[in-house]
Amino acid sequence: MTPLRRLLRKRGGRMAWRDWMEAALYDVESGYYTATVRTVGRGGDFSTSATLSDGLGRAVAAWVRREWREAGRKLPLIEIGPGDGSLHETVRGALGWLGRWGLRSHLVERSPGLRREQEKRLGFGRVRWHGTMEEALAACGGEALIFSNELADAFPATLLQREGGEWREVWLAELESGAIAEVLEPMPEGVESAVLGADWPEGQRVEVLTSWREWLRGWVPGWRGGAMLTVDYGGSGEEIYGRRPGGTVRGYWRHERLGAGALYGLTGKCDVTVDVNFDDLERWGEEAGLVTVFRCGQGEFVRAVVPGDPLSVEGGAGEAFVCLGQRRVRPC
Repeated sequence: MTPLRRLLRKRGGRMAWRDWMEAALYDVESGYYTATVRTVGRGGDFSTSATLSDGLGRAVAAWVRREWREAGRKLPLIEIGPGDGSLHETVRGALGWLGRWGLRSHLVERSPGLRREQEKRLGFGRVRWHGTMEEALAACGGEALIFSNELADAFPATLLQREGGEWREVWLAELESGAIAEVLEPMPEGVESAVLGADWPEGQRVEVLTSWREWLRGWVPGWRGGAMLTVDYGGSGEEIYGRRPGGTVRGYWRHERLGAGALYGLTGKCDVTVDVNFDDLERWGEEAGLVTVFRCGQGEFVRAVVPGDPLSVEGGAGEAFVCLGQRRVRPC
């Protein structure tokens, strides 16, 4: 029995696409990140900008120094989903020994395999690992600078399709014939996105990161102060979907990009990802009590610190990524 069929039968033969993505990536026994992946970069299924160049890490370190000056003190660091640890290693190195003096770093990681890679690279010293943001914030006393690279794109997305003039949710179902097919169901209540109000043609697919919004609501109340930097590929709804009627769902396996239709047969064996709608991330952050400080392309973000870095080249790979800076104003 295939992993997908097993998942469906556990759920009575039907499941929302979002639930499939969550299980494919994070199921305790068979998820890609929890049971399969061992590393990223050359030895893994995909690379990140942090494994290709140290430019992003140096730019993040410059952001850290700016936020320390803004706060008037050296706040601890929290990186969420650190991959193989290369970004965190570069950030700490670029801060210099004075910046590292007395600095506590906290990593939030769900993947046992990637945590082992991080431990090899970063050692134990002044780095602590946590399973959730709530745990990391508690260890920091509620104040921290938080950053992530290519995190949001792996959050389970609600997949919607325009049909009959309305949005419907994509599900997976095992049919009476035994075949597994995508089916459309009514869009659940509470799904909100800036992209849904635009005039899209019939059949258009979009992904809404409802799980990101839920995640923010879970831990931001315990965050007393600091700033957050989110780096990922994506843009506005129009930038993402203007020429993509089928949406942005894709996967990576052995450094090969896979279309949406090829993913089901590799459930739990490959990465699954979507582009990030930064209009939503910005609005949901403000809804949760964050203030937007800046939003720019990764190329611009890196170019300000490392002008000659490959990620800073205009029209290069860095232009597909967005950097979103937000601050948490301490509640009165």
